[in-house]
Amino acid sequence: MKHVVHHGLGFDTAKKVADAAFVSYKERFSQYHPEARWVDDKRAEITFKVKGVSLAGSLDVNERDIEMDLDVPFVLRPFKGKAIGLIEEEIKKWVEKAKNGQL
Repeated sequence: MKHVVHHGLGFDTAKKVADAAFVSYKERFSQYHPEARWVDDKRAEITFKVKGVSLAGSLDVNERDIEMDLDVPFVLRPFKGKAIGLIEEEIKKWVEKAKNGQL
């Protein structure tokens, strides 16, 4: 199930927002070893490690939205909501900064 954050910034700025949000997330939550790798202009593959288990997902950027999806093993499902929520928080923070000319 994808989680969507509406940004209203256009594609180029939204991609900068996604990059900035993930860098910030990576610094704040380094204990989870988050990584992101752009596989094309619109999609990044993301990974985390929690309790020795690797989690993988994607981040898709388009003109209106940033969509997140995270594949989580059943035993770690409670972590999925928290992880998505924290990523969403970072994205929204950087969307506001972009709208205020701070990006």
